[in-house]
Amino acid sequence: MAAGAWKVKQDMPPAGGYGPIDYKRRLPYRGIPGYGLLAIGLGAFVFGTYVIFRWNWERRHLAFEDMEARMALMPLLMAEDDRRSGSPSTIPHAGWCPELMSCTSFSHQKFKRISSSVTPGAHKQT
Repeated sequence: MAAGAWKVKQDMPPAGGYGPIDYKRRLPYRGIPGYGLLAIGLGAFVFGTYVIFRWNWERRHLAFEDMEARMALMPLLMAEDDRRSGSPSTIPHAGWCPELMSCTSFSHQKFKRISSSVTPGAHKQT
């Protein structure tokens, strides 16, 4: 058979063309759109940051008040500690304990200040 002996019948579109093809996916809207989720996320972040900054400010303020109260009470606490430990700075005062001062085995070196906490402005004793 020779080439072209067969006649090929070609399909052609109908007169006036085919109808439109529905290629879009028409899904229903569900939930919050993306910009809404972004706005909610940013709002939560900003609110959380505000709460943290506010709490840190309050903590810093309370710590400052505690430090001021401790500094105001420090002379009283040091005097009480000196009185309790029999520090050399308070023993020589008149009328403190005459029996102790007259004792021959008494030594100021035995009574040294022992403090378990570090106090600002406390003087060093040797």
